[in-house]
Amino acid sequence: MADRLQGKTALVLGAGCIGEGWGNGNAAAVTFAREGARVVCADIEEESAAHTAELVRREGGQAVHVRADVASFGQLEHAVALALGTYGRIDVLHNNAGISVRGGAPDSSEESWDRVYAVNARGAFLACKAVIPHMQRQGSGAIVHVSSIAAVGWTGHAMLSYQSSKAALNQLTRMVAVQHAAEGIRCNCIMPGLIDSPRIYQTILPVFGGDVEKMRASRSQAVPMKRMGDVWDIANAALFFASDESRYVTGVVMPVDGGITCALPH
Repeated sequence: MADRLQGKTALVLGAGCIGEGWGNGNAAAVTFAREGARVVCADIEEESAAHTAELVRREGGQAVHVRADVASFGQLEHAVALALGTYGRIDVLHNNAGISVRGGAPDSSEESWDRVYAVNARGAFLACKAVIPHMQRQGSGAIVHVSSIAAVGWTGHAMLSYQSSKAALNQLTRMVAVQHAAEGIRCNCIMPGLIDSPRIYQTILPVFGGDVEKMRASRSQAVPMKRMGDVWDIANAALFFASDESRYVTGVVMPVDGGITCALPH
């Protein structure tokens, strides 16, 4: 275990995994712990949050878990209270919670639009609302949001509520960063590109008729590096933003995408 986050406490929202294996949430939680952080694992699926906390403890780290829907301010306050009651502070807020629903303007329901925005945009606002006052009292803190390259360009799939809510998250990041910079609170955002994670096998694979190799080949071919990234690429970016190595970095929305955003039409 290294020490880039030694003595720090990280609250990870969306810390579970949508399927078996490693997703962006549990990979970030474990990466933080490997660098010395005490981790509070929060997820709308409590069993998934508990599993991530157990992964941390198996490696000798410290972790607790809690069920939290980021669209509920009360549940976020409960998660914050658990972090403060257990570890005394919150140094890192890592907001990985996010959902997507297929559809453009004509075929998306109002209900699905509202739910996607409630999680992806309102959830980030509520998380900041719950955590920033404690960071202000500490005089320090790092907030890391997880957005998507879908926020800045067409990626081949109509998911209007997802795409626009992630664009809102990018701007939320910048505004929070500027407002709280003088208080020692940094806020940055990661835009993952085409990542080989459990989520794509539920959300993207059906488009390819269940053909895994066809999906992998198509996604890899779209990337200038000619391969998809993995969840550890995202976790390592999150670690940088969470650590003091990025102490002079705030308001950054950074693609981690193998160069794909450079190739998108502008």
